[in-house]
Amino acid sequence: IKKVPALRGKTIVNLFFEASTRTRVSFEFAEKRLSADTVNVAATGSSVSKGETLVDTARNLEAMRIDMVVIRHPSSGAAEFLGNRIASNVINAGDGKHEHPTQALLDLLSIRDKHGKIAGLKVCLVGDVLHSRVARSNLWGLTKLGAEVAVCGPRTLMPRGIEELGVRVFGRVEEAIEWGADVLNVLRLQLERMETGFIPSLREYYRVFGVTPERLERSPKPITIMHPGPMNRGVEIDSRVADGPHSIILDQVTNGVAVRMAVLYLLAGGRAELADAAKRGSE
Repeated sequence: IKKVPALRGKTIVNLFFEASTRTRVSFEFAEKRLSADTVNVAATGSSVSKGETLVDTARNLEAMRIDMVVIRHPSSGAAEFLGNRIASNVINAGDGKHEHPTQALLDLLSIRDKHGKIAGLKVCLVGDVLHSRVARSNLWGLTKLGAEVAVCGPRTLMPRGIEELGVRVFGRVEEAIEWGADVLNVLRLQLERMETGFIPSLREYYRVFGVTPERLERSPKPITIMHPGPMNRGVEIDSRVADGPHSIILDQVTNGVAVRMAVLYLLAGGRAELADAAKRGSE
């Protein structure tokens, strides 16, 4: 879809307090393709850099009669905190180490597009699960839709008690492959959120946990490769795998725009319109 008038007359503010390329641009494309008016606000260059609180920033923007806020913030819970304090709809574009809901939705769509289903598939999240908001949102979504889920990575990068969520825990990529994984979703090392001591070195991490063609050759079947981006090539994933025939990484990016268009449309009142259309169709 190039452009539709679904959100014409709506104003959406994108509040990004962390660096982003895919998510920010994807939301902006989604908003523009729905004909919304968009305003982009970054922490640098805004009054936040002068000490203004997040709530005061949002309330001042809301006083200008906005309809929706898309927020990315380094603090876990920031989106919910804001949503409880302003009347406008708030969409979480990633909050600290907590959640990244729209990334999980596009990942689920990408898996379903590739495999035709989610229930019964074996999906393994490989890498830095401890610091990954993508991992948390994917775990909830995958288990909810009936997938068998595993995580794989160094013990230092695994949250305590993750087994209680009903997922398998592997200490080697080879174990995930022997388990019969259908999908490997490779997670970036969140170096900006780490203190020292989580891994010996990037070279050692790649040697033990890097997803390489040699490791994938152990599988009797093709394994779908995913990555939420940005990729650290030669660290968590080999370029031959990232660019290989079983990679759907760019499909994830494409699906991100569609998923975010759907989220924006539903929150802007599209849910009621769809219900009315369904009712008319059944009459």
